[in-house]
Amino acid sequence: MSKHIAILGSTGSIGTQTLEVVEANPDEFIVDVLTANTNIELLIQQAKKFHPDVVVIACEEKYAALSEALKEEPIKVYAGIDAIAQVVQMSSIDVVVTAMVGYSGLLPTIKAIEAKKNIALANKETLVVAGEIIQKLALENGVNIYPVDSEHSAIFQCLSGEFENSIEKIYLTASGGPFRGKDKKFLEKVTSKQALKHPNWEMGAKITIDSASMMNKGFEAIEAKWLFDLKASQIDVIVHPQSIVHSIVQFEDGSMKAQMGLPDMKLPIQFALTYPKRLKTNFARFNFLDYPSLSFEAADSKNFKNLDLAYQAMEKGGNLPCIINAANEIMVEAFLRNEVGFLQMSDIIENCMHKADFIKNPGYEDYVFTDKEARKLALSML
Repeated sequence: MSKHIAILGSTGSIGTQTLEVVEANPDEFIVDVLTANTNIELLIQQAKKFHPDVVVIACEEKYAALSEALKEEPIKVYAGIDAIAQVVQMSSIDVVVTAMVGYSGLLPTIKAIEAKKNIALANKETLVVAGEIIQKLALENGVNIYPVDSEHSAIFQCLSGEFENSIEKIYLTASGGPFRGKDKKFLEKVTSKQALKHPNWEMGAKITIDSASMMNKGFEAIEAKWLFDLKASQIDVIVHPQSIVHSIVQFEDGSMKAQMGLPDMKLPIQFALTYPKRLKTNFARFNFLDYPSLSFEAADSKNFKNLDLAYQAMEKGGNLPCIINAANEIMVEAFLRNEVGFLQMSDIIENCMHKADFIKNPGYEDYVFTDKEARKLALSML
C-alpha cells in the first residue's frame, strides 16, 4: 500500500532529493502536497510531474503566477505560511517531510503532529527552537518523528533492536567543513563563496554556511538531545573528514555501533519514509579499498565558537536555543550578502544570547516573541 506524503520545502536540497526517492519507487509513494518558499519555477515543474492534490507557495506575492501556470491542472493552489500549516492536516496524508529552512518549519510541524501525522524531520531548527513542546505533542498524539539528518538517522539505525539498552554516549561526526584546520587569522578573511564549497555534501546555502561555522553541528547536538532523550554530557562531536562513519552509539557495556556509507542524503531520506523496511537502491556502494584510512580528530571549538555557544544554549535550556537560532538565521543571511564577517557572526550571536530576554519555561507564544526579538536584536548589531 502506497504512503501518501506531503513535502514541505520541495524545491530545496532535501525536497528535491525526496522527490528523487519518490520517482525511483513509484509503487511506494504518492505525493499529496508540495510547498515552496519562493521558487515557483521549480514548484510548477514538480507539480506537473508528480501531480499532487495541493501546492502552496509561502510567498503570497507569487500566488497569481503560480495559479495561472497550473490553471489547466487538477491541483489546488494556495499561498502563505498559514496555508502550509493547514494543508499538512489533510486526512489523506500519512507522512509529512519537513524540509523547510529554519524557524519557518515550526508551526507546520506542530499542526501536522496535532493532526497525528508522522514526521520525517529534516528541519532540525524545529527541535532546536521548541524541542520540549514538539516531543510532548508527539507523545500525546502517538506520532513518530523519523530523523532525516544523516547523523540522527545513523543513531536511529544503530538503536534498532537496542531500545531496552541504555545509551552511555553518542558521537556525532562532522566533516570539519571547508575550513577544517584553519585558524582565526585565516577565518577573518573568508568569503561566502569559499564557505559554500562543502568538501563532501551537497546542501542548501543556509545549512552549508552553518556547516562551515560548526553551528550546524551544535544544532544537531540539540536535536539529538530531544530525539534520543539525552543530556548534553552524553553527546560528543568528533571530526571525521571522510564522512563515511555518520555517527556512533556507545552503550553501557562499552560496545559501540556505527552506521557507515557514502555521503548521500537520499539514503536517510528513504529510510525515514520506509522504516522499518529497507528498499533496494542503486545508490553507489562504499568500498573499503577506496578508503584505506578513516581518520578522527577533536572538534575545534577554539576557532569555531558556534559549537560551544550551541552547547551553552542546550545546557541552559529555556528559550536560549530559540535566541541562538534566530540570531544565527539573521547572521547567515547577512554573511551571504557580504554584510558581516565569518567570525563576527559568532560574536553577534553571543551578544544576542546575553541581551535577549531569557524565559525559563517558554510556551509557543513565548517562542514566537523570542524569535522576533532576537532577530531585531541581531539586525541592530550588524
